[in-house]
Amino acid sequence: MRSGYGVEVDFIEELKLRRWARENYVPIHERDQSWHPIILHEMGQKEKESLHQNVLVSPNHLNGHESVKVSFVSH
Repeated sequence: MRSGYGVEVDFIEELKLRRWARENYVPIHERDQSWHPIILHEMGQKEKESLHQNVLVSPNHLNGHESVKVSFVSH
């Protein structure tokens, strides 16, 4: 894969960068935009996966009932 730096990254190096990104995940507002584009991309992917797995029903009281958290398990 070609990185944003214009340098080819071999498959093994890309996997290492993606693994590092997942193990060292930080929220978007804490990310340094100078990090390698593969790291930034993988952290974004992890966020998308989290959003698809957890849904919060709000407001707190829906027709007199408490809010419900629905979790989806991805296979």
